[in-house]
Amino acid sequence: MPRHVRKGDQVMVTSGDHKGAMGEVMLVDTKHDRVLIKGVNLVTKHMKPTRANPQGSIITKEAPLHISKVSPVVDGKPVRVGFRTEKDGTKVRIARHKGKEVSVLNKLFEAGKKKK
Repeated sequence: MPRHVRKGDQVMVTSGDHKGAMGEVMLVDTKHDRVLIKGVNLVTKHMKPTRANPQGSIITKEAPLHISKVSPVVDGKPVRVGFRTEKDGTKVRIARHKGKEVSVLNKLFEAGKKKK
């Protein structure tokens, strides 16, 4: 099943505690349908003292969100995403209500050869 977000996309959280927060997708976990967004859904983790770090520490890092809670951003607003195949055979993600191109998924080489 095609995913509506990809690594590097600018997305907005559409539901939950972090609704309205925007950030860049760092990781898409297709097995568990989760995304990791830079600067969103930060959690605090307490680290035990070890020989390498005898003081111990408290670190803050991003936790994954479910993929259904985020939408790509076009012109500052979250949009639904559709897919369109161009005449030359490239597959493109488009914003549903604006019709703008979000990104090109499969580019073909010149002379009609498919990318390997």
